Amino acid sequence: MSERRVVLAMSGGVDSSVAAHLLLEQGYEVTGVFMRHGEKSSQACELGDGQPNPLLPILQGRLDHKQGCCSASDAADARRIADKLGIPFYALDLESEFKRIVDYFVDEYQQGRTPNPCVQCNNWIKFGRLFDYADAVDSKYVATGHYARMLPATPPLDDSTDLSAKDGSEWELHRGLDDDKDQAYVLTGIDRSLLPRMLLPVGGYHKTEIRRLAGELGMRVADKRDSQEICFVTSGLHAQFVRQKSPVDTSGEIVTSDGKVVGHHPGIEGFTIGQRKGIGVAMGSPYFVVSIDRAARRVVIGPHEELARRTLTAKEANWLMDFPVGTPTAAHVQIRYNSSPQDALVTRNEQGGFQVEFTEDVFGVSPGQLAAVFLGSRAVGCGWIE
Repeated sequence: MSERRVVLAMSGGVDSSVAAHLLLEQGYEVTGVFMRHGEKSSQACELGDGQPNPLLPILQGRLDHKQGCCSASDAADARRIADKLGIPFYALDLESEFKRIVDYFVDEYQQGRTPNPCVQCNNWIKFGRLFDYADAVDSKYVATGHYARMLPATPPLDDSTDLSAKDGSEWELHRGLDDDKDQAYVLTGIDRSLLPRMLLPVGGYHKTEIRRLAGELGMRVADKRDSQEICFVTSGLHAQFVRQKSPVDTSGEIVTSDGKVVGHHPGIEGFTIGQRKGIGVAMGSPYFVVSIDRAARRVVIGPHEELARRTLTAKEANWLMDFPVGTPTAAHVQIRYNSSPQDALVTRNEQGGFQVEFTEDVFGVSPGQLAAVFLGSRAVGCGWIE
C-alpha cells in the first residue's frame, strides 16, 4: 500500500477542491473521486415540450433552488478542478449504496424519528465504501473537505504502544478550527480503526481562508455556495419524498400536550421535534412540535418550554477512545448538527449505549438524531437518541 497515495472525495465544492491543492502541497499522490447517488430530479423526466430528456437526470437542478450536492454540474466542477490540478478523477456509481441511506431516511421519518442521512453517508460511504475503493487502488488514505482535524494522540503514546494494531489509538478526531463551520459532529460515527487513514486537510483553516485561497488559485468554485440540503431529496421536499418512496398512510391528529385536538396533518413524516414553522395550525402564540406518537399517528405541540430536557438515552454507541463504563464522566454533548455542545455527565452503559444528564435544560432533543460526545475539542463518541 502506497504511503503517500490518497483518495479524495470531491463534491465540486470549494472545500474539497482546496483540499486537493493542500494535499498536493503536502506531497501526496491524490486521486479525486466523485460519488453519484442516482436519485433523479423531478425536472429530469421531460423537456419543455414534453419530450423525454435524453440527458442524464443528474444534470437537472433542484425545484426549490437550494444548493444540494452530487449533481452533474457538481461533477463537472470537480472534474475541472482535477484537470486544473493535474490529478486523476473518477466518478463512482454508488446508487445501490445510497439506496441503503434512502431506505433508512424513509423508515426513520415514518417511525416518527428524525434521521441524519449525512452522518450515515459518512459512516457507510465516505468512510466506508471509499476505503474499499482506496484499498483497490493501493491508497493508504481517504480524505474529505470536512472542517474537522486529525491530531496525534495526547498524552504521547509510550514506547510500549503497538502501532501495528491500527486501532486508532494513535490519532484523535477534533473539532475544526472554524467554530462556525465545524463538522466533527457528523464524523463521530466513523470506525475508530480508520482514524489513522483519515486526512482532513481544511480542518485547520477558517472558511474565509479557504475561499480566499481558492480565489488565488483561480478556482471557479471560490464563491460557490455551500451545500445545505440532503443531496438525494432533489425536490427539497422531505415529506413528499418519503411519501413517494413509501406511500404508507401516517396522517392523523395534531394535539396539544393535554390531548386537545387542534388540527389534522397529512403524515408524521412532515414533522420533527422542535419544529415551529409549517405545523398547519394557528394557536395565537408560538407552538412547537414537542413529540410524535407513531402508534397513534399524532403530532403533539406545545409552547417552547415543553421542549426542555435534562436527560437523554442514546443507543448503538460508537467510541473513538476507551470511554469508561458505568462511571459518570464530565463531557460536552451535541444533539444536532447546528447546535452547540452542552455541559453534561455521560455514563456509558453495558447495553451498547449511554445516558446523558445535562447541567442545564436543552431544547429539541429528537429521537433519531445523533448525540455526539466531546472532551474539549476532541470527539470521543456518539450514539443515536432514543
